[in-house]
Amino acid sequence: MSKVGLILSILSGWFVLSSMALADTDWDSLSEKQQTLLRPFAEQWGSMSPAQRERLSRGVQRWEKMTPEQRQRAKKRMQRWQAMTPEQKQRVRKRYERFQKLPPEERKKIRQRREWFQKLPPERREALKRRWQSMPPEQRREIRQRLNRLTPEQRQRLRNMTPEQRRKLIQRHQQRRAAPPSGRAWQRK
Repeated sequence: MSKVGLILSILSGWFVLSSMALADTDWDSLSEKQQTLLRPFAEQWGSMSPAQRERLSRGVQRWEKMTPEQRQRAKKRMQRWQAMTPEQKQRVRKRYERFQKLPPEERKKIRQRREWFQKLPPERREALKRRWQSMPPEQRREIRQRLNRLTPEQRQRLRNMTPEQRRKLIQRHQQRRAAPPSGRAWQRK
């Protein structure tokens, strides 16, 4: 084993042991900073399993590495989660499980689409959400299928279009679908 490999092994072992130590720690043994971050779980800490404490300790470590902007987004996500009903939380968990079962390339595509959507101005995101939610399920399914058939280049061209250009493209597409087929095959009966 090379020196670098040995050092990486030692560091990863230390990381695992340090987070496991937090999982096996009594509440009073936590540092003030750890207690502050884990305060919402103070009452349950003693009854939590080591696995639950381990997950929380990894969360504390991620939190400490976050920028203020990332922390703000994480707080908002946590508040949304806490405001959900148990049924809503269960739907989210199931959707996450389905996502995890997707092939890596499909997960990558979904993440890229989400990034694109997040970069849109807030008013544009809201308009798209309202429009999407007002569509019947069959129409949403058809749009998904059409978008999945596009090549990456076609998707990029679509993204680069102005709203007006996209509107015209959709109108042309709808007109073609509504018009009767032309050509010899149609004329022969």
